[in-house]
Amino acid sequence: MARPLLLDLFCCAGGAAGGYAAAGFDVIGVDIVDRPRYPYRFVRADALSFLDDLLARDTVHAFTLIHTSPPCQEGCALTQGTNRAMGWGREHTQLIPALRARLDRAGLPYVIEQPTGTAPVRKDVILCGEMFGLGVIRHRNFELGGWTVARPAHVAHRGRVRGWRHGVYHDGPYVAAYGAGGGKASIAEMQTAMGIDWTDVREELTEAIPPAYTEWLGRAFLAGSNRAGRPGATLSRAA
Repeated sequence: MARPLLLDLFCCAGGAAGGYAAAGFDVIGVDIVDRPRYPYRFVRADALSFLDDLLARDTVHAFTLIHTSPPCQEGCALTQGTNRAMGWGREHTQLIPALRARLDRAGLPYVIEQPTGTAPVRKDVILCGEMFGLGVIRHRNFELGGWTVARPAHVAHRGRVRGWRHGVYHDGPYVAAYGAGGGKASIAEMQTAMGIDWTDVREELTEAIPPAYTEWLGRAFLAGSNRAGRPGATLSRAA
């Protein structure tokens, strides 16, 4: 049987895609920047325009599930906190409302992923690296459109994230997979901690989510859509 097809919008280097592929999906990724290390089929395009085209041509139903990781800078905790307080960074556009409107028009089950912060997403599922025994914390919020799954219990962290904080160095079992300097993780440490070995580009690694997150989500979705009688996702709208 053919594997279900997943559309991965704002795909970056494919952290989410790797998990969905492991769960049993074929994946097509879309990003406005060329991503030569993306390990699956890739289309360079503006994600919203690409989705508009699928809707206009009525071909979006070739996909079973749509995953989206829209730019997070407008609502993430780092932008809202340290960067804004220090006068760093620049203005960012919030794409989520326009994206959600298109996803609702598509009528397919979808996922919107965002980091902790003020982004306008429901926190239907919150995942953390410790839930999967990873070397990063990397909390991520997931809004599930058209399907549901029981939210897993958060697992207590085993210690701190390694690195400097306000002039004090802290050791710990997790690496800081963002930025550079201040005890942040090396590229090799980030690859190992997140389970991503197909890119060695720091910017791509710092923006990626661990594939373990979307493998869990993908397996839950497929368990529910297959009516396998196992605990997991429940579809509230036909895929």
